[in-house]
Amino acid sequence: MVVEAPRQRAPYASDPAQSRGRRRAEPPSPTRNDFRRDCDRIIHSSAFRRLAHKTQVFVFHEGDHFRTRLTHTLEVAQIARSLARALGLDEDLAEALALAHDLGHPPFGHAGERALDRCLAEVGGFDHNAQTLRTVTVLERRYAAFDGLNLTWETLEGLLKHNGPLTDRAGVPIGRYGAHGLPHGIKEYEGVQELDLWSYSSGEAQLAALADDIAYDAHDIDDGLRAELFAIEDLGAVALAADVLDEIRHVHARLDSARLGHELVRRLITRMIEDVIAETGARLVALKPSSVADIRGAQGPVGAFSAAMAQADRAIKGFLNPRMYRHARVARIMAEAEQVVCDLFARYAAEPDQMPAEWAERAAARAEASRLREIADFIAGMTDRYALIEHARLFDETPELR
Repeated sequence: MVVEAPRQRAPYASDPAQSRGRRRAEPPSPTRNDFRRDCDRIIHSSAFRRLAHKTQVFVFHEGDHFRTRLTHTLEVAQIARSLARALGLDEDLAEALALAHDLGHPPFGHAGERALDRCLAEVGGFDHNAQTLRTVTVLERRYAAFDGLNLTWETLEGLLKHNGPLTDRAGVPIGRYGAHGLPHGIKEYEGVQELDLWSYSSGEAQLAALADDIAYDAHDIDDGLRAELFAIEDLGAVALAADVLDEIRHVHARLDSARLGHELVRRLITRMIEDVIAETGARLVALKPSSVADIRGAQGPVGAFSAAMAQADRAIKGFLNPRMYRHARVARIMAEAEQVVCDLFARYAAEPDQMPAEWAERAAARAEASRLREIADFIAGMTDRYALIEHARLFDETPELR
């Protein structure tokens, strides 16, 4: 039996002993480092538990075998730890970022996000990344001394900047936020704690973002095949998938289609992980970072796919977009889901007392923009199932989303 030796921490790894700390100082744990403690707080949060009943692509009652936000999150965490271990980075921080990255998603996935963004258009819109920050800093109310989870600076920074800087050095929004500015939740937090939005994130955060892409590509192929939105033969149009299928068939000539699909997904994950390790390793050699500060201050990301794998990633997403995400069946269900969220928002805005007492009281005490944000916070925290139950309580007809 081969036992993997523990990898030595690289000098550019984030070090929990050198953390910039928490917004509110706390005594150290005698048994856990700060990043491990972040993981545990996320796992024990209400928002994390609710991911079990939030849509990934398919609404929860369409089948027991499709991914939910929770199973997706666990797959991302496994891949993120594997990448961090191979590259000498901090596994606990990578895991914490993976575990928390989707906490801000509302019910019905991106359909719910689109709906809330429309509902809040006049007061800054809705962004699930900003809502994740809001969830872990404000909305979780479990601790006697503070709201939120009081996570470390490194975890908060990584959650916001896993896809790169949000602003330039002068504070001007760039990238996806260049046109409309920073989302409300991020702007609101700027005056609370400085997260250096102009720099790159740690290597752990960059790897967690890549783990998200790898998990998406692989499990959406798996779920799409299971849902019969496309056939395994159709994947021959994707060069990487075709290559892997040829490799499998060379060894297992008579494999049934179900096992063939699972083997394809398994090998795709392996290839993508190995590519990230090789490409990121080469970039680290070129950069020669001596600390995590060197990674944050680099002119570009160090965590990356190779050019060939980045093209393959785009090809997979290009294949899935029309055949899965925009498939007529999925699109119809998601349009109905958007309407459910919009209906709930309109009813709560008109009748705040229809929300639970604690939410209604907070909304009543706020000015208009903040009142609408409280309503969005309430809806964003819902599971798919609870949103449908609430809609059935408040309206005469509720779509089945099937």
